[in-house]
Amino acid sequence: MTTTSERVSEPTTRPATKRVSQSVFDGSRLRVVLLVDVHDGMQPEFLKAYEHLCGQVAKVPGHVSDQICQSIDNPAQWLITSEWESAPPFLAWVNSEEHVQMVRPMNTCIRETRSMRFHIMRETGVGVPAASEDRRLRNAPRIGDGVIRHAITFTVKPESVPTVAKILANYAAPEARVDDTTRLCRTSLFMHGNRVVRAIEVEGDLLAALRHVARQPQVRAVEEAINPYLEQERDFKDPEAARIFFARAALPAVHHVTAGQEYQDTERHALYYPARPGCGMKLARLLSEHDEAQAENPAGPVCGSTIFQRDDIVVRLIDVRGGLTADPVRSLGLRDPEQAAELAALVDTAAGPDASALDSGDLKGFLEFARMDLVTDRHASTA
Repeated sequence: MTTTSERVSEPTTRPATKRVSQSVFDGSRLRVVLLVDVHDGMQPEFLKAYEHLCGQVAKVPGHVSDQICQSIDNPAQWLITSEWESAPPFLAWVNSEEHVQMVRPMNTCIRETRSMRFHIMRETGVGVPAASEDRRLRNAPRIGDGVIRHAITFTVKPESVPTVAKILANYAAPEARVDDTTRLCRTSLFMHGNRVVRAIEVEGDLLAALRHVARQPQVRAVEEAINPYLEQERDFKDPEAARIFFARAALPAVHHVTAGQEYQDTERHALYYPARPGCGMKLARLLSEHDEAQAENPAGPVCGSTIFQRDDIVVRLIDVRGGLTADPVRSLGLRDPEQAAELAALVDTAAGPDASALDSGDLKGFLEFARMDLVTDRHASTA
């Protein structure tokens, strides 16, 4: 793997791919599957905690139903499934502080969990509506590129920004190969003021990759080194405290699109869009719609875009040809300057002096505000 602290990423060497579009905003119903391994002897406590939890979840907007099952072969193995009207309401709930506190009683009973989310494609059975419109099922499957994208974000004490940036830029890269089916492809780390965003790309099993990285001595050393500078304290010696920290830090990818081909002259950039209170999901959806439209034009400057969103934090990771400032309109995810007002209605333009430039349609000024500083960008070898 290699590292650069400049604003230019390495040339892409992967073969050309077809256009890729992955999104949580297609309106399809969502099935969430949670595989749980419960500590021996704690099955009664686990079921009691679940029954209390499901009563609360039933009141969450967008929730349809849930079910809990216990393995007939191993009493420690449980399966929880839930159905949601669509992905956005589920993501809003699962990434909320309410959810963090709600699941704490269950977590004391659990040895290991694995969460998976699926859009419902087809279904059969007695009482199932024949018309797909009634259930908002997808007409066709998506075609991906074999890469899973995820990010985490946290803030550090403002006076520590230069120190933290230096620590994060200079650690040895972890081994890219996780196992026979999983490998780390790329890690891009940016800062905006005192906010840190680390985006990773993985082929294979994301959970296995995250565990692999967490076990690496050089990574653990870096995490310990930045601990004194975090605004939200964490204690790696307390597994529950560490779990809660990373649960709060998770910044899921809600949309990814590429223009259908890869170029040798792209630069990777990240843009930070602070949303108005309660508008984070709407802002992410708006940007996703604009990026989908841009991807229809392979000659445009933005070759690929990934949007990460949690609460009112929206980060857009883009691969751009010709530099970020050559076309501020499209770099910001707009199709024309007139859409600045639409963006301004959802962005917290009071977040800083340059952020308010959006109110007057000054896209270059807002781009300067939104632009994140690249700390490190690491590629795994394609050999």
